[in-house]
Amino acid sequence: MAFTTIESSRLILRRFQDADLGAFLAYVNDPLVARYQSWESYTEAEARDIIEKEKRLEPGLPGHWFTFALESKETGALVGHVALNTLANKQGEIGFTLAREFHGQGLAFEAATAVLGYAFRALGFHRIVGIADTDNGRSIALLERLGMRREGHFIENIWFKGKWGSEYLYAVLRKEWLERHADGKH
Repeated sequence: MAFTTIESSRLILRRFQDADLGAFLAYVNDPLVARYQSWESYTEAEARDIIEKEKRLEPGLPGHWFTFALESKETGALVGHVALNTLANKQGEIGFTLAREFHGQGLAFEAATAVLGYAFRALGFHRIVGIADTDNGRSIALLERLGMRREGHFIENIWFKGKWGSEYLYAVLRKEWLERHADGKH
């Protein structure tokens, strides 16, 4: 079944649309937002290409990231995205990016909770990991708030933006998630 949308209390998680280009470019090119991301910036052509590719993808396709665009129910604005990478053996990785003006409002938690619920319930994932730079306190706090446990500390394991970086690996199992969210809400 083709993905359409997921709704949370304040957000609609949906596919990217052509109209998202300007807002997407604005937040991915913000140095504060990109600080702990794999990119430095995107050109308009690169961003347009990402949006086009996302239109043809479905969540849960092994070896691919699917990016859920986050739309504010109140304003209709694109506020960021949550990405879900489908790995082998019903495992995945989650990542999140929000425009700076939406930081600190609980929207990343709300969106990530919705994506984790979808991945475990609808897609049948067994385990999902999240990786955070050891200096990225906001992401670390979010992963812990999501109920993910720190399983690894990798010291200078990645050459990242011109220097060696260290990362934490967090994970949660389907059975753990479902026990905590037995009410069926994400």
